[in-house]
Amino acid sequence: MIENKEVQVIIKGDKRVIRGWVMYDWANSVYQLTIASAIFPAYYEAMTHTGDDFMVSFFGVHVINSVLYSWAIAVAYLLVAIGSPLFSSMADYTGRRKGFMRAFTLIGATACGALFFFDKNHIELGVIAFGLGTLGYGGSLVFYNSFLPVIAEPEDQDRISARGYSMGYLGGVVLLLFNLTMIMKPGLFGMAADSSLPARISFLTVFVWWIAFSQITFSRLPKYTFRKRMKKASVITNGYKELQAVFNQVRKSYKLSMYLAGFFFLMMGVLTTMFMAVLYGKKQMGLTDDVLIPTVLAIQLVGMLGAWMFARISGKIGNLRALMITIVAWTLVCIGAGFITSTMQFVTAAVIIGIIMGGSQSLARSTYSKMLPDSTTDHTSYFSFYDVMEKLATVAGTFSFGVIEAITGSMRYSVLAIAVFFMISLIFVFLLYRRTQLEKRLNKQS
Repeated sequence: MIENKEVQVIIKGDKRVIRGWVMYDWANSVYQLTIASAIFPAYYEAMTHTGDDFMVSFFGVHVINSVLYSWAIAVAYLLVAIGSPLFSSMADYTGRRKGFMRAFTLIGATACGALFFFDKNHIELGVIAFGLGTLGYGGSLVFYNSFLPVIAEPEDQDRISARGYSMGYLGGVVLLLFNLTMIMKPGLFGMAADSSLPARISFLTVFVWWIAFSQITFSRLPKYTFRKRMKKASVITNGYKELQAVFNQVRKSYKLSMYLAGFFFLMMGVLTTMFMAVLYGKKQMGLTDDVLIPTVLAIQLVGMLGAWMFARISGKIGNLRALMITIVAWTLVCIGAGFITSTMQFVTAAVIIGIIMGGSQSLARSTYSKMLPDSTTDHTSYFSFYDVMEKLATVAGTFSFGVIEAITGSMRYSVLAIAVFFMISLIFVFLLYRRTQLEKRLNKQS
């Protein structure tokens, strides 16, 4: 028997709490931009190849550098997906979801700081630290996302979700501008032009930024949420049992099952693109850091616009229709990206990606939040399921990206495969949209 006890009164819509929640996007998005998207991928590529040789030794195993990179991401997210139910169960048992969020933040930020010691002679250290940073980032989001339906009313969740993503893009841009200046103009900081020190220091700035600004979030989010005292259930296995229970509920709900199927393939495409775009531009197209890093910066700036714009669009035409617009755009861009050959084409595709990336991620989170049963207090379990789906999508997307490159010898085929993921996602979301429209018409007639 499980007994629910509300151990702390939580008032939905508290502006101070919501501002604190939003600030975590500001705090942790520097990982996504500096580590996952911009500086680290370029630095990794420089450290793991010599001339035309892109093979790297990882504990004695020789593998293509970009394949190793994509598989490191896959392993990290697989660990998050496997561990999420356990951590969610422990969070439900104690009511301390904020404590678990803080622990993953510490793991992720510290790992980013450890990247300072990554160079050509410490490949294993760099890959492991990158994997742990990814683990900390992904793990913290399990608990971060689960706070949204706890602190915000359903009608406000689109706006607050978009506000979080916008703050994340802005925070990432602010730190990237500083790091970009340091890398492009090292002389201003007393460093040699050919030194790797500016890039390595940028990894330390992520550690400091993430830790420092997350304290605002942790000082404002409730210490306790909904607690479950399990009299006969094991805290170790209960999370997996609850995940199974959520899965059973999802199977019974046409809307949730169709939405999550579409969401899975959508995230396969979105997150694989986010992680692999810079390596694609640098390795496949031969673009320099002078082009790539400012391009990533531009993506973040238009990403803020995209999150805000699609929040407005969804308010006018509905979440599902707005989400389908982003998926169609993703499909077309990825097909085009498989054939681009010039710098201008790459930059143009990147700007479009920035707009639809902000919109699709924000809409995906808020749409799922609205679909949860009104009576549930089991937000962590439902969002654990959501996050497990997202992490498994990342595993499937990045792993398949590496496999396709390893087989074909070209990243272009991997990019075209991403377009297929988006096409499959569109089918599921369209079928869900058609069902909801039919139900609306039937309700009007009755």
